[in-house]
Amino acid sequence: MGELTGYQLGVIGALFLSVASSVSIVIVNKALMSNLGFPFATTLTSWHLMVTYCTLHVAHRLNFFENKSIDMKTVILFGILNGVSIGFLNLSLGFNSIGFYQMTKLAIIPFTVLLETLFLKKQFSQKIKLSLFLLLVGVGIASVTDLQLNFVGTVLSLLAIMTTCVGQILTNTIQKRLNVTSTQLLYQSAPFQAAILFVTGPMGFIILSCVIAVSVNFSTFLVIGKTSPVTYQVLGHLKTCLVLGFGYTLLHDPFTQRNIIGILVAILGMGLYSYFCTHENKKKQILDLSSASQIKDKDSNTPLLGHQDKENHFEVKKATKDSLV
Repeated sequence: MGELTGYQLGVIGALFLSVASSVSIVIVNKALMSNLGFPFATTLTSWHLMVTYCTLHVAHRLNFFENKSIDMKTVILFGILNGVSIGFLNLSLGFNSIGFYQMTKLAIIPFTVLLETLFLKKQFSQKIKLSLFLLLVGVGIASVTDLQLNFVGTVLSLLAIMTTCVGQILTNTIQKRLNVTSTQLLYQSAPFQAAILFVTGPMGFIILSCVIAVSVNFSTFLVIGKTSPVTYQVLGHLKTCLVLGFGYTLLHDPFTQRNIIGILVAILGMGLYSYFCTHENKKKQILDLSSASQIKDKDSNTPLLGHQDKENHFEVKKATKDSLV
């Protein structure tokens, strides 16, 4: 009876901690994103997981729990799956309306029930199904305000539902089959979840941007040194035209007829500049070659004249000596 009571208290404590922490983090994240203007949800989640790992690492060092070895392949796949599911949920929110995103989250419960019934042979009574149905209807009425559908958003929502359901089922299955605690599983999988979110989130693009910036800065000095500041500025305007073009094709930025005409005129100017620069450089090279050949001829003739003068001076000196004798 005492063990049962202790088990029940543990379950109640876990449920309370989950509710309290989830509600608190939603409020804090809303304040961070809405009031302070920090929109990078995926990167923020990766930081959450890294701080969680560091906290558990300190707790492990202080012997608050004992680490248990788990097959590395299982841990990596589990961590990546959970990280991808969080990423898909964030992408679903980005590509869909708030109402459709809420519908996505509501669909996780029936899909989880379906998967556990089909693959794990778990049975849910009619009373449980009825209570879940009422729960979903109530939350749907309270939170779903608009439903705007689009193809990409729908695909992302389906992927988010599938990966989230599978990840949560595996969280339960791995703990029971491998006889590990939630702390042990989280401690080993958190770094991989954080890594996949860190790479796919905006911070990954920030790192990529910094790496590309090295090439940009190096090429700037290289181009100016090899050509001229004016050529570099012309090259910069070519970059502007390319940015406008890629922005339209890849990012769907607004593109008008005026943009097209401006880009074509700019390309014409760049072409003429390149042609005139090439023509003038060729003329300059020809002049430099002719000047160099003249200098070379002059240098080659100078030693001969000096040698003749020296011989004439020697003959005059000899004649003078003979006359004195």
